[in-house]
Amino acid sequence: MSQSLDYPKTRKDDTVRDQYFGTSVADPYRWLENDTSAATKAWVVEQNRLTTQYLEKIPFRHTIKKRLEALWNYPKYGAPFRIGSYYFFSKNDGLQNQAVIYYQKGLTSQPEVFLDPNKLSTDGTVTAGFAGFSHDHKYAALSINRAGSDWQEMEVMEIATRKKTKDQLNWLKFSGAAWYKDGFYYSRYDEPKSGEELSAANRFHKIYYHRLGTAQSEDQLVFEDKEHPLRYFFAQTTEDDRFLIINSSEGTDGSEIWVKDLSKGQKDFTLLFKGFDHNYSVIDNIGGKLLVHTNEKAPNYRIALVDPSTKQQQDFVAEKPEKLESAGTGGGKLFVNYLKDASDRIFQYDLKNGKLDHSVELPGLGSSSGWGGNKDDKEIFYVFTSFLYPSTIFKYTIATGKSELFRKSEVKFNPADYETKQVFFPSKDGTKVPMFLTYKKGLKLDGTAPTLLYAYGGFNVSLTPAFSTSNIILLENGGIYAQANLRGGGEYGESWHKGGMLEKKQNVFDDFIAAAEYLQKEKYTSKERLAISGGSNGGLLVGAVMTQRPDLFKVAFPAVGVMDMLRFHQFTVGWGWVVEYGSSAQSKESFENLYRYSPLHQLKAGTAYPATMVTTADHDDRVVPAHSFKFAATLQEKHQGPNPVLIRIETSAGHGAGKPTAKIIEEQADKWAFMFENMGIKTVK
Repeated sequence: MSQSLDYPKTRKDDTVRDQYFGTSVADPYRWLENDTSAATKAWVVEQNRLTTQYLEKIPFRHTIKKRLEALWNYPKYGAPFRIGSYYFFSKNDGLQNQAVIYYQKGLTSQPEVFLDPNKLSTDGTVTAGFAGFSHDHKYAALSINRAGSDWQEMEVMEIATRKKTKDQLNWLKFSGAAWYKDGFYYSRYDEPKSGEELSAANRFHKIYYHRLGTAQSEDQLVFEDKEHPLRYFFAQTTEDDRFLIINSSEGTDGSEIWVKDLSKGQKDFTLLFKGFDHNYSVIDNIGGKLLVHTNEKAPNYRIALVDPSTKQQQDFVAEKPEKLESAGTGGGKLFVNYLKDASDRIFQYDLKNGKLDHSVELPGLGSSSGWGGNKDDKEIFYVFTSFLYPSTIFKYTIATGKSELFRKSEVKFNPADYETKQVFFPSKDGTKVPMFLTYKKGLKLDGTAPTLLYAYGGFNVSLTPAFSTSNIILLENGGIYAQANLRGGGEYGESWHKGGMLEKKQNVFDDFIAAAEYLQKEKYTSKERLAISGGSNGGLLVGAVMTQRPDLFKVAFPAVGVMDMLRFHQFTVGWGWVVEYGSSAQSKESFENLYRYSPLHQLKAGTAYPATMVTTADHDDRVVPAHSFKFAATLQEKHQGPNPVLIRIETSAGHGAGKPTAKIIEEQADKWAFMFENMGIKTVK
């Protein structure tokens, strides 16, 4: 089947060349960057036709899809949270495209539907969620996204009546609603030109104040920076309405904090922390002082108490050997999440004196979320999950520090049949890198187990254990799920992050290659049974290692990846990643570093690459699909050998967030079918 593929002929324009510090770089598929052109749309149709034809010939694809539908079909709940006298939570009955938002008075009354996003579109591609609640608990601001795009619309609902107000805001991006009195602050861009909504660079992020009942055209401009068009601005107000905080950033790392004391009628903002060498995040206001999570003078992060009038600060929770990943407040307490070898540890501190109350006893090694609430909360609800522990909700009583099971998962899966272990392997330079391995008990180490190796390795993101319904397919068929914690992530603090960014980005790829070599050396799997997977920055990871070591893997899944490292900064918010990657326009050294590993530019003619299924979506305005289009076209041109190299382009979908359940199941079924087929596995459960 693989040898009979007839790839669509993709037009090349050999006249397109760019000059970078004396180096000429061809870009023959530049025309695919125009996502709205008739030629690009026709190319997408042809590529999807080929991919669909290939996938439909796999005999067990339908079996996998049916099994996934059965596994997915159980109620999935979100943890409850309290707003005034109401508790809100989300619930998906099983195969609903989007979770429904419910609310109820107290914890014992009958829940009612507050908002059903499934009714906002016929195909489940519109998502809706909360952007913020008014401090008097009367109103909820709703954020709405269409077809997976990052563009937001914002509406307002009266909580008690569930009636929408007349407020309608457009062209928001990466914005919440920071409520203050009878309105809220939010972030937006100017309306883009028609036809460029999903590709043009976003410039001049601004903060506005919207008063309820007025038109968006009347909103007050609160904060802008005309001298720096490529910065993000996010507004935050403290629970007591005292402070307005503006968090500014030039990208995905480093921030600057501006503060205004609203209680004193302060007109101008005070620069509290100058950017952009460190990260700062305001947690709460305690008696006129701000509680701040930061890595200034603390690579593993600390929590400081800062007086905004004098800028004097003192440690509230000092730096420790483990990374202080996050923190939240509720019920007069501070909850701090530390990472210990990529697993969560939760500690409770008293907000009055900063003293440790106790550690929170979690069910095991894994990930926990939901540690925050209101000042007057008596209890909070948190979620715990791990590779073999489906997401479970616990009720935590703040006064006693005790947890009790609130809602257990009903997924039809027996964790007792499987096991997870953590291993540490040496990278190319000797650095010890952790990796989690999950598989069926009694696994024979004979190199035959189909294995999916997943990683991310960037942007200070920490990969911690989490349950995946999709991965049950792999585990039930005798496979191994491997998750590696590469440099570039945040698992071991800022030194771990910096060890895999900018000129040190190659360390990330070396770590991933070393993980693959370890799995083969220890006989968990073999080259013929190893697949690699990653999305976004992880898609870049997969693209880079499959071009550097095409001999090491059988299957590759680069999803929504950053594949053109020379031009990524020219689209939508790609400029925000320059702090992580560098830029081809920045310096000769930066260009040469990017050019060395850019997946698009490192594809070599006549090379046998792994069986590859590139995945992207037509409404991805985070990592525009042009990255994947150009990579797939070049891969099909230069690849030599029987392995199929295909691209699967989802329609009415974006970077991944809010994707309807039906589309998720389709995509996951296609992935497992493609992987098993190309590993020569004939019988699939």
